[in-house]
Amino acid sequence: MKKLLSLLALLLAFTLAAAACGGSDDDTAADDAAEDTSEEAAEAEEEEAMEEEAEEAMEEEGDEEVALETQGGDLTFHMITHSDDGPFWSVVKNGFDAACAAHGVNCVWMPGNNDPGQMVTDIETAIGEGSAGIAASLPSPDQLIGPLQDAVGAGIPVYTLNSGLNDYQTIGATTHIGQSEDVAGQGAGNRFNDLGATKVLCGRQEQSNVGLEERCGGLAETFGGEVVDEFVGLDADQTEQINGIKAILEADPDIDAFLGVGPVIAMSGLQAAQDLGRDLTIGGFDMTPELLDAIEAGDIAFTVDQQQYLQGYLPVVLMFLEATNANQAGGGQPVLTGPGFVTPDNAAAVKALSAAGTR
Repeated sequence: MKKLLSLLALLLAFTLAAAACGGSDDDTAADDAAEDTSEEAAEAEEEEAMEEEAEEAMEEEGDEEVALETQGGDLTFHMITHSDDGPFWSVVKNGFDAACAAHGVNCVWMPGNNDPGQMVTDIETAIGEGSAGIAASLPSPDQLIGPLQDAVGAGIPVYTLNSGLNDYQTIGATTHIGQSEDVAGQGAGNRFNDLGATKVLCGRQEQSNVGLEERCGGLAETFGGEVVDEFVGLDADQTEQINGIKAILEADPDIDAFLGVGPVIAMSGLQAAQDLGRDLTIGGFDMTPELLDAIEAGDIAFTVDQQQYLQGYLPVVLMFLEATNANQAGGGQPVLTGPGFVTPDNAAAVKALSAAGTR
């Protein structure tokens, strides 16, 4: 712009000088100079208008970016699970918290501590608060399907996670995020076959969790020997759990393998075997630092990894996209997070991630 003003000044000076000299030729030159000045002034005006349009476009784009960054602030999502204070659910919560922070949404973590009645109350609370989305585990379908159907009926998107693979469509949930417990159990059965086991005690840490029952059921489908399926005590009282496993082992000397359908109970199985001096082939589900150490040392043969961090993280992402962009993932099928297997071959690589709280 300064360059243009200098040029105009020079042209004006030239015009005045030409007019002072007089003569018809000078008049013609002055007319030409005036015409050139008029054209350049028009070009300058056009350039200035284009600059103003560009500035306005940039301002509008900035406003849109701010809107995208803040649109999640009015959304509140609830995650209602049967979680306790154990190591498995802490990783789920870490994923949940990270996704909530990344998307700028309000989130409410509602742990049921293995009490379906508390979960029903929490679902009713979320509905009453006008939740923008509910993600819920389904350990006891008979008690939880109805309340979650009420949430769907109230226009609230529902996602099941962890347990609920067989019932999410009945609820009307958008999709399920987790692993197929049957398939995971089948994979464990195949591993016990390869390891030469003949009789496996499948120990459960909850009495009415269908997901844990499906793990033991899947084991029985592929394992070539005999499966003893028993509830042996809650993770909250590991001493009682160890004693429950020992009682079964003492009563049946033919048991040569143990599958704990959780990380804590797998360690309880190892302790029970060591207390009795029994050489058992032991497998587990999910991970804790202690379990990974035992696998790396060769004391436990494997654990099934369902990548529970994803079960906390992905529901928030999917609920956010459904609320803000009308997206629905899964196509009517579940979004699987496992199973994978951690063995002595890869335990060391997984330990660092587990220590960070993401595996």
